[in-house]
Amino acid sequence: MTEEARPENLDRILQIKVPITVVLAEKQMTLEEVYNLSPGSVIEFERHYQQFLDLRVNNKLVARGETITVREKFGLRVREVGSLQETIKSLGAF
Repeated sequence: MTEEARPENLDRILQIKVPITVVLAEKQMTLEEVYNLSPGSVIEFERHYQQFLDLRVNNKLVARGETITVREKFGLRVREVGSLQETIKSLGAF
């Protein structure tokens, strides 16, 4: 983005904290299936276990990556990312 095309409030927008979500997989289930869940139940998803996970901001896909461990905690190594301008626009920031 060139300086003249850059919105004057972009610096302020970039300081906004937003919740992020890493999506392992999604599936629809009937309420009966959910009702019948118990400890030990297994839910199978269509997504292959080696596929990248989706990184979402306000439920908008912004990047994809792979799981890693960071000091014994879950982390995401970003492998694909959209442009900052497209991401901000998709979030409705301007």
